[in-house]
Amino acid sequence: MSLFSRTPLPQPPFLPMTRSEMERLGWNELDVLLVSGDAYVDHPSFATALLGRTLVAHGFRTGVVTQPRWDGPEDLLVMGRPRLFAGVSAGAIDSMLAHYTAFRKKRSEDAYTPGGRAGARPNRACIVYTNLLRRAFPGLTVILGGIEASLRRITHYDFWTDALRKPILLDAKADAVVYGMGERAVIDIAARLSAEQGLLDIPGTVTVDAARDNDAALIELPSHEAMLADPKELMRATLLLEKQVHDGTEWARQRVGDRAVVIAPPATPLTTAEMDRVYALPFARKAHPSYQLPIPAEEMIRDSVTSHRGCGGGCSFCTLALHQGRRIASRSRSSILDEVRRMAASPDFKGQISDVGGPSANMWGASCAKEGQPCKRPSCMTPSVCQHFRMDQKAHLDLLRTLRRTPGVRGVRVASGVRFDLALTDMTALGGYLREFVGGQLKIAPEHVCDHVLRLMRKPGNRVFEEFLTIFSRESKQAGKEQYVIPYLMSAFPGTTDEDMHTLARWLGNRGWKPRQVQCFIPIPGAVATAMYHAGITPDGKPVHVPRSDEERLRQHRIILPPEDKGAARTVDATRRPRANSCPGRCPAPARDPRPTKKKPARKKK
Repeated sequence: MSLFSRTPLPQPPFLPMTRSEMERLGWNELDVLLVSGDAYVDHPSFATALLGRTLVAHGFRTGVVTQPRWDGPEDLLVMGRPRLFAGVSAGAIDSMLAHYTAFRKKRSEDAYTPGGRAGARPNRACIVYTNLLRRAFPGLTVILGGIEASLRRITHYDFWTDALRKPILLDAKADAVVYGMGERAVIDIAARLSAEQGLLDIPGTVTVDAARDNDAALIELPSHEAMLADPKELMRATLLLEKQVHDGTEWARQRVGDRAVVIAPPATPLTTAEMDRVYALPFARKAHPSYQLPIPAEEMIRDSVTSHRGCGGGCSFCTLALHQGRRIASRSRSSILDEVRRMAASPDFKGQISDVGGPSANMWGASCAKEGQPCKRPSCMTPSVCQHFRMDQKAHLDLLRTLRRTPGVRGVRVASGVRFDLALTDMTALGGYLREFVGGQLKIAPEHVCDHVLRLMRKPGNRVFEEFLTIFSRESKQAGKEQYVIPYLMSAFPGTTDEDMHTLARWLGNRGWKPRQVQCFIPIPGAVATAMYHAGITPDGKPVHVPRSDEERLRQHRIILPPEDKGAARTVDATRRPRANSCPGRCPAPARDPRPTKKKPARKKK
């Protein structure tokens, strides 16, 4: 189904969260209820707002319940039973990663909660919220979505219990999972349920025991039982799923006992015209007025602009390509400019655009010259930038300059960062980025300096990073600006030894750098690196050393971040731009699944 093909409803100031807000809109019932582990911020960078307003634009009355208490279903009953379905998301970050730090401690803050308060959502939020909805509304269709569900669509390794878990659809007992970017799928689901039709064969969804088109290609994944018997089967399943997402046309199936989860091909990325219409919806760009305390993530992202989706990088520890895909879907120049004009007209705007980008800012407008043809590369960027990867970084630079000239705008930055290996393919554009759009600090992710580790990460070799640093220093000096590179580094990655970490430490010492952004690798569901960790093999089946014990992982971490540098280390912070590849707290895990405290969580203040 194409977007915006149905009769829209008038857009409300905010999606309703209470019965009285529904009544003010003239709604006697909801069509769709969205339940999220994050507070509701009406900004296009937050999925609840994006999907909710898109549903309203298609004529579906949509309400929101955020961070409900999990000791009973009462919070879900506020607006009554929805006519069609409830959509469930744990939030912008996997609930387990949101809860636990790099060193097995509970986080004291949650950037997606009013006041930054921790503990407002349960562990494994998708499963808990689904169970609550079953109690509140027996027989209601429940659809899972978001990063937590999307990455768990097949049997996956769970770091917190050091075990394989079944596909989340079976664990949660929901009706379907929407994986990836969800606009097309949720509109199709709402339309079908409204017409009393089934949910089979919707692109971008996972169902149980579902029929499929007999003419479609089918990828048979290793069964759950086979993966339990042989850890290497997780690697095979991960690579097959990666191929299914990238090819974009094939079905996949995994058997679990006498049942099977059937994975439809991914939804087609939105066209430029469709993205323009989605981002033109009247977002308030602020938190729902019921919240009395500020939401840190909202403050961080309020003045940012999403220019595109998708990432051609395919890093082995990152699940962004599995979630958003490797195809780049970009907004038009005029759409981005219109959004900035609306921002500049707001009395709350301070004049600084904090970011214009996506997974990597300089992939805006990129495309593949061989689109639609088979591709065997796992990454468009490594071992070198693919000759068929087309981009115009000068056009992106010109866009940033145009935005900077907009009345009311004093400055523009690219906080989402530039992909440095891609930037090196256009030296003129690179010079422009470094001279004009780096706000004193440029955050980039070399991750390591040992080439054999970088190959396993699917990152460019260290020589490429060294070349970038030379140019960065030269351009900053010529511009008369004091600017710094803030590198993101990783310890305990599969294939990394203590000696590799000492090599990294010496490299940092030679440059006089004291690292502040150090991450200890956590295997997140769906990532190729997670399969390496669990199976102890590389993607081509060769044995690889895995830092597995808490002792070794902590030892590697402290080689580049000694304990006397207390407070210096920072895992990926939840207040960074919410992205699918945010992996906070890559660190040793508890020996068993941490459980919520028995104390009942307090209601959010209104």
